[in-house]
Amino acid sequence: MAETLFEELKRYVGFGARDELSLVGLHSLAKPHFPRIARVFYDRILEHEGARQALEGGESQVGHLRGTLQVWMDQLLRGPWDEAYFALRCRIGRMHVRISLEQHYMFGAMNVLRQELNAIIDTAFTTQPQVLHDTRAALGRILDLELAIMLHTYREDLLAQQARTERLATFGQLVGSIGHELRNPLGVIETSLYILRSRQGATVDERTAKHLDRIGEQVGIANHIVSDLLDMIRDRPLQRQEVWLDEVWQEALKAVVRPENVRVSAEGLVSLPAVHGDAGQLRQVFVNLLENAVQALEESGGDFSLHGSTSDAGQVELVLEDSGPGLSEAIRERLFEPLMTTKARGIGLGLPLVRRILERHGGSITYAPRAGAGARFVLQLPKSPEEGTRATLPPAR
Repeated sequence: MAETLFEELKRYVGFGARDELSLVGLHSLAKPHFPRIARVFYDRILEHEGARQALEGGESQVGHLRGTLQVWMDQLLRGPWDEAYFALRCRIGRMHVRISLEQHYMFGAMNVLRQELNAIIDTAFTTQPQVLHDTRAALGRILDLELAIMLHTYREDLLAQQARTERLATFGQLVGSIGHELRNPLGVIETSLYILRSRQGATVDERTAKHLDRIGEQVGIANHIVSDLLDMIRDRPLQRQEVWLDEVWQEALKAVVRPENVRVSAEGLVSLPAVHGDAGQLRQVFVNLLENAVQALEESGGDFSLHGSTSDAGQVELVLEDSGPGLSEAIRERLFEPLMTTKARGIGLGLPLVRRILERHGGSITYAPRAGAGARFVLQLPKSPEEGTRATLPPAR
């Protein structure tokens, strides 16, 4: 089998089984110091304006981020250093792109950890020079690996983001022009349709009425498409408020017509903390994903489920699954690109709009194929900076 990128990086820095043993030995010694190191780490970050501004919510988020850093250090020294570890670390690099954290802050931050952990090694192994040497070397290699992974994914995602931005800019110019040009004839059609209906009189020709209804329906579909196109290029301000996702989900369910053979279920939403966001735009996220699932399942029938939980990183996580045919590898690579669609009807704006809305909320969406048939989407959203407590009525007596 071909060598994976992670295996290549480990070979490049010389990270091996001996280093793993040294890190495991360091873990139990360093773990009691994790809270202190996390405080030192973020105190240093907050001294720099650029890094402080990149943090979502500024200082209000630091308490949560300290906890996340402790989890990160625990994994750093405990392992296992396998492909799952690599995938987890890649997500951190992508997060840095999403919050616009400059690369030089990564080096500065890693140096803080290097100094603090080396101080623990020096104190613990003063009388064991060989162990001290081996542990220091192992720590250096794993931190170099961390930087290599972060910088690789940072560059990869930054280039992809730049390419996407350029495509969207071109797409936006085209859509703005088309949207404006289409609104006028659609408005004329709607006005003429209204006049024709008003002149039908008491005696209604059923065939004429049927065709007028079909015209009205198709004009509505055309207007919906134009609105979706324009939503893709607009930066509508987020009307942020405390949002409970189970309430948003219920509103989305009412908006999507489902055939009887499509069964929908949800669990874990009621216990989720509030998120700080735009309820209307988050409702659109659920509507678009529901509509996609219904279109995938309407012929053969099947199940669509939504599961809500809180991730280890403290974010709200939503997993949406359906039992449909799923997506091929080729389609997955372009899944979130505008105008990319596999459906006979639709123009491929639903998922790009979902990603745009989530990213504007500081969240993300990824496609994760299920074992066997079906599609699986994982959504993440930051919790409300100040978690609200839902008001509840006392039980009836």
